[in-house]
Amino acid sequence: MAAGESAARRAQRARRQERLLREQLRAAGAEARRWEAASEGEQRVAAQLLAFTERGWRLLVDRRWPGTRAANVDMLLVGQGGVFVLDVKNWRAAPEVRGDALWAGGQPRDEHARKLARVTGVAEGALVALGLSPVAVRPLMVFAGHRLAARLGPIDLLGEAELAPYLWRRGRRLSPARVREVAERLAGVFPAYQPAVVSEPARRRAAGDRPEPPAAEPGPGLFDVAAVRDAALADALAAPIERWMTFLHPDQAALVRRDWSGPARISGAAGTGKTVVALHRAARLARHTSGRLLYVTFAKNLPRVQRAFLRAMAPEVADRVEFSSLHAWAIEYLQRAGVPVQLRGEQADTAFARAWMEVGRDSRLAEIAPGHQYWRDEIQYVIKGRGITTFEEYATVRRRRRRTALRGQDRAAVWALYEAYERRRIERGVHDFDDVLSLAWERVRAAGARDPSDRPYRAVIVDEVQDLTLVGVRLLHALAGEAPNGLLLVGDGQQAVYPGGFRLAEAGVDIRGDRAQVLRRNYRNSQEILRTAMAVVADDTFEDIDGERTPGRREVDVAYRAGEVVRVVAPSAAEHDEELLAALRALAPEALADAALLCPSMRAIGHYQRLLTRAGVPVCPLENYAGSAVPGVKLGSYRRAKGLEFKRVYLPRHDEGLAPGGDGEPSDADLEQAELARGQLFVAMTRARDTLWLGSVKE
Repeated sequence: MAAGESAARRAQRARRQERLLREQLRAAGAEARRWEAASEGEQRVAAQLLAFTERGWRLLVDRRWPGTRAANVDMLLVGQGGVFVLDVKNWRAAPEVRGDALWAGGQPRDEHARKLARVTGVAEGALVALGLSPVAVRPLMVFAGHRLAARLGPIDLLGEAELAPYLWRRGRRLSPARVREVAERLAGVFPAYQPAVVSEPARRRAAGDRPEPPAAEPGPGLFDVAAVRDAALADALAAPIERWMTFLHPDQAALVRRDWSGPARISGAAGTGKTVVALHRAARLARHTSGRLLYVTFAKNLPRVQRAFLRAMAPEVADRVEFSSLHAWAIEYLQRAGVPVQLRGEQADTAFARAWMEVGRDSRLAEIAPGHQYWRDEIQYVIKGRGITTFEEYATVRRRRRRTALRGQDRAAVWALYEAYERRRIERGVHDFDDVLSLAWERVRAAGARDPSDRPYRAVIVDEVQDLTLVGVRLLHALAGEAPNGLLLVGDGQQAVYPGGFRLAEAGVDIRGDRAQVLRRNYRNSQEILRTAMAVVADDTFEDIDGERTPGRREVDVAYRAGEVVRVVAPSAAEHDEELLAALRALAPEALADAALLCPSMRAIGHYQRLLTRAGVPVCPLENYAGSAVPGVKLGSYRRAKGLEFKRVYLPRHDEGLAPGGDGEPSDADLEQAELARGQLFVAMTRARDTLWLGSVKE
């Protein structure tokens, strides 16, 4: 078919759609004119909305506001684009937004906006039991006889002509079954002054057909909430994994709407939906507050994925939320402030290697842990990561999540290595990643001391907080301060994939009472997958960032019962890889797109990249994954998979490196490394929702 013919056919279809919509609008207009109690302006608005009911939307008109004697809600519209609470205005004077206020005819009209915001909050609360995110509920103020497209806080202000195009652009958020369930729930919560649920075809009624008697509206006691919740869960499970990763379970919805008087924390075991809650909360804060929001995490690939998820969930507020890795944000912040930053990772590594050759290799440190990486981590996570600048402080600090005991002489040797490294680094005129965070923290802290009210963000949400350093948490706390809903920390100490640790109290973050919330139900992993993952870390107790020590095998309620663990034991590496290729080739293209192959090292990633490419299996590197469905299996490291999930996860040669190495008695450093490796494997295993494939080689 020629390109011109294709365009002509599309234009012909568009004209047919336009004619159909005009017919629907004429029929709906006739129906709306029968509402004698309504004003002419309301009738015209209702005519547009009745046209939407031809396509499966549900319209509830003139509803009673629960808990009041006479207050009413003009209209509630439920459709594929979400839930809309409408307040129709017939003002002679044109409305306008001045700053953060609504005006018309030279008079402030903010009381109307406040009323609409309150009733929208009632609708949000009514739908929490169904697991509908507050992001899906939108307040609209529609002005008959005027042209307008503006926003006032969470409220969209629309003219009469702008209403229909606005609704058509909302995309697909609710399935037809979900539309029906949500509308019935709202009908029970917002009773009608007169029966007025509009869902039959408007054309039939406008043509004079005898309408069917109105169905009795279900009261709250007759509504099967559990069945609706189960149906919503089943619908999300059947969708591509990207849609599943933004599914908000009913048990989580209340946290999205929670107001906290200061810094708050959401914790919970793997798979309990912490990131989903954080994303929906970011969208709600962006809609209901002014100012920018910062959503930050440690991994550099996650912000791109999370940004894509928020754009799909709430495109109208996505630009108000800034997504960034912590180091990327700090570098940009310092550059804007004119602070010179010379982040040169390779040169910093060279400076440390030379320092190790000078003062470390022949010191007592080599006897404790022969490899220099252990001591590189000590400097990065314990000394610089905690902002320690004197030996006196380092000599007494508790080295959290570091198993190897260091006596006074040992710590003196570490400090000598640190000072040698710093000299070499400064000589080269370069910074490392810890320097970047320390510089940013000092500048943010100084700015806050000058003017505590001058903060660049209305709120800061921190995902995977357990992977940050103490300095990183101090920096983000300084950005948000103690403002209500200002700082939300999301994470779980058991899923830490880096050495070292801290307590929130050391960062000056005081979280009290209900500002500490724990999610206890796993929505991602099947019971078999979670049991298999827990067995890896069952004997490894961990210390969370609140200071509490927790056993590795935790009590977690499992919501998802399906799923399987597939174990493959091969006599050689070549046969192992053939088994892996056979499993991947057996997947349909759409199933392969929902799968991930995860490895513990860059060397392993390179091996499987070459293997899959030669075999013709399409691959998407995890570092390039942007949160939208793409063909091919995702390939990346255990660490890069943090914060993500997949229907199928393949872990080749997963059990290598889990036990302390060496022929003799393992050192504390060996034990610590093995424990860290088990924790990273646990994270990789819990990324799987439906299938966990575990490969082993037993030669």
